[in-house]
Amino acid sequence: MRVAFIGLGVMGYPMAGYLAANGHDVVVYNRTISKAQQWCEQHGGTLAETPAGAARGADIVFCCVGNDDDVREVTMGPDGALSTMADGSILVDHTTASATLACELHTEASSRGVGFLDAPLSGGQAGAENGQLTIMVGGDEGVFEHAMPVMDCYAKAITLIGPAGSGQLAKMVNQICIAGVVQGLSEGLHFATQAGLDPEKVISAISRGAAQSWQMENRWRTMVDGEFDFGFAVDWMRKDLGIALEEAQANGANLELTELVDRFYAEVQALGGSRWDTSSLIARL
Repeated sequence: MRVAFIGLGVMGYPMAGYLAANGHDVVVYNRTISKAQQWCEQHGGTLAETPAGAARGADIVFCCVGNDDDVREVTMGPDGALSTMADGSILVDHTTASATLACELHTEASSRGVGFLDAPLSGGQAGAENGQLTIMVGGDEGVFEHAMPVMDCYAKAITLIGPAGSGQLAKMVNQICIAGVVQGLSEGLHFATQAGLDPEKVISAISRGAAQSWQMENRWRTMVDGEFDFGFAVDWMRKDLGIALEEAQANGANLELTELVDRFYAEVQALGGSRWDTSSLIARL
């Protein structure tokens, strides 16, 4: 297919690369043009100067940017992708954004004859680089079935959760769960150290039981060593938790632990850890 990819950050850059490697004709747009030029030199795609230029003639337009305002700018702005997308084409937003925005985009795209999917990601930078992302999708089933084989280029699991906005809501659940797990692991490792235990022996024992988690398997050693340069930054986690907490105010969900962990991440930011990865919760302990 002819596809466009808008946003070549730590996630979008390798994702677009997988699309090109699988034979799709890829046009890219990035706010920092040098990054798009670098991508084209590496993967052989085409560079566009605006999101509208990238989207013109595309069967599917993928978007992976920073936040709600960024998504609005590259999709519905004066030079946004929707201004040139053809009837029957599809817009897929991989940004972690609000469910409200997803519903807004679904309505706007539908009015133009364009399909829309909100499709936030889990798996982080490593998942993007290895083509092993998990994708939670909201939207119409027919649109999903058309876009899924293309998304499969960089995914290990793709699930249609429900109508527009459902993908973003599922991503909120994902971040809520991660926040609690990382805080528990931080406190466990901190306790083991304070008690004079060998963390490696403790993890070897408990990781074979009910305490096991991806975070434990992949982050315990670097957490103990104070190494926090593994991708998803505290700033972005606070953005995501803020979206979840705002949604909870609207739907009546009680997120006591999430509120607490969000405050802990604010303390990590105050320590200078804005760009540390999310496992840095242990640093404040």
